[in-house]
Amino acid sequence: MSGDHSSELAHIRPWRHIERRRSRQIRVGSVLVGGDAPISVQSMTNTPTTDAAATLEQIRQLEEAGADIVRVSCPDEESTLAFRTIAREARVPLVADIHFHYRRGIEAAQAGAACLRINPGNIGSAQRVREVVQAAKDHGCSMRIGVNAGSLEKELLEKYGEPCPEAMVESALNHARILQDHDFHEFKISVKASDPFLTVAAYQQLADAIDCPLHLGVTEAGPLRSGTIKSAIGLGNMLWAGIGDTIRVSLAADPVEEIKVGFDILKSLGLRHRGVNIIACPSCARQGFNVIETVGILEEKLAHVTTAMSLSIIGCVVNGPGEALYTDVGFTGGGAGSGMVYLNGKIAHKLANADMVDRIVAMVEDKAAELEAARAAVPAAAE
Repeated sequence: MSGDHSSELAHIRPWRHIERRRSRQIRVGSVLVGGDAPISVQSMTNTPTTDAAATLEQIRQLEEAGADIVRVSCPDEESTLAFRTIAREARVPLVADIHFHYRRGIEAAQAGAACLRINPGNIGSAQRVREVVQAAKDHGCSMRIGVNAGSLEKELLEKYGEPCPEAMVESALNHARILQDHDFHEFKISVKASDPFLTVAAYQQLADAIDCPLHLGVTEAGPLRSGTIKSAIGLGNMLWAGIGDTIRVSLAADPVEEIKVGFDILKSLGLRHRGVNIIACPSCARQGFNVIETVGILEEKLAHVTTAMSLSIIGCVVNGPGEALYTDVGFTGGGAGSGMVYLNGKIAHKLANADMVDRIVAMVEDKAAELEAARAAVPAAAE
């Protein structure tokens, strides 16, 4: 089951609308970035690139989690050799991560990279820049200019005294100018910092200064829980303001978690819809069943459903019926060993607590199939 649908209720909830910054559009392989394209979600492998089998296995896991784009580091010639095999087998576009050595950029473009993550000012002479740009043109690669607060040019640090939004934006625009001077415009830019305040301020300034797509991220955000919170604050602020065309959540965790968190951030803002959105109460003494345990089990058992839909699991009748009115499937605890099932916002039938998990999973799967069938029928009806 697959799906990534806009909310059917968006037209009656104008206060949920986010007006995105209008950027020009580029292509990263089969994925459009910028313009009116959906905000794409990406991550990065952390296996040795020279181990093509291990890297491909991690890419497969990211693909299954919904990744639109995956970045792979190419620090040496052995890595770009392995990258050719990896790019041939991957089902999503790959970005080759290049630092300093211009030959790696040329090799990665030749090996099948859809995009090069590179700072043209860091790869040497003007001739070397020309060679990398020509390789990108010859092989249909786009580029990402990636500015990080932790690796700003020495002259900018001397000019501004410390990493600041102005220094990061100046660095980004300097690199962009090099590409533009070579008549290359298929690029996006990121200006990341581990401090969400610095990150947001830099992106706000950059968004006003150039019309290229922006790759969002709070870099080195930290471990899973705190990094998720920091990323949600930083990315959420920018996305709410309409800034951003593709995102990467940087966590010291399994890269698959980055994809999950990325989609959850977009889902919370109504910008993309993928998978089951579970609405659940935190539980209290009124609960008619163990809400926390039930929700944990359901989240695991429903991970395979990628169709956009909603499920409410509420422990008692105080808020349960009201939440169920606006979800595809709902279950409200009623005590005495049973609760009430709601389908499409209407009361359907009672269900014993002992049977709720398996029955709810089945109902969600049925509803997902129904939604997919309805979506598939729309183009046919238009014909």
